[in-house]
Amino acid sequence: MIRKKPVRNSSKVSVTFEASGHDGAQSIAVVGDFNAWDPTKHTMKRRKDGQWSATIRLAKNDRYAFRYLVDGETWETDTESDATEANRFGSMNSIVET
Repeated sequence: MIRKKPVRNSSKVSVTFEASGHDGAQSIAVVGDFNAWDPTKHTMKRRKDGQWSATIRLAKNDRYAFRYLVDGETWETDTESDATEANRFGSMNSIVET
């Protein structure tokens, strides 16, 4: 799930990425165009309700491909993202539009 909120007096949008259903996970990172696909840039935090989340400020009126990296090994697509598209690795990237 993705929640978006414009940042007042700014050209940015606050985007909260949420991942659920990963009870046994030790770590999850949101990785994409906005961080040069670097899994160390935006690690998610596990909340008390069991969901993982991370909030990132992104430029308004843009489009970003991303995926979740679970435990540094398993790539996952967010099926509730704005869209999905095939990537060069034969899987699907999630898309968030700001």
